[in-house]
Amino acid sequence: MKSHETLDLIEQITRLDGTKYMEISNMVQNGRAELAAERGFIKEVRILQLNIPHSEHVINYENYINENFEMPDESMDHFEEWTKTPEMEKEVSMILKENHVG
Repeated sequence: MKSHETLDLIEQITRLDGTKYMEISNMVQNGRAELAAERGFIKEVRILQLNIPHSEHVINYENYINENFEMPDESMDHFEEWTKTPEMEKEVSMILKENHVG
């Protein structure tokens, strides 16, 4: 079942190998990432900015995420990094730029 998430924050996720990436997320997903960190699936997650504006770029990325990924429940046994198409990489870059992050 696909999700209908509203994305409204920017977080930084640290993978087990120490590399980091920025993700556009929400409080529920941030909670799942915190749980993933506690379970050792990722190293760390931290919120960089809350309540980002719901811009055209956020809406485009939100639609992509909702169409292509399912939100995990608390029984998750791994952390799924949302893979991005080159177009969605550009959308995320624009979201970071318009929010003065990264």
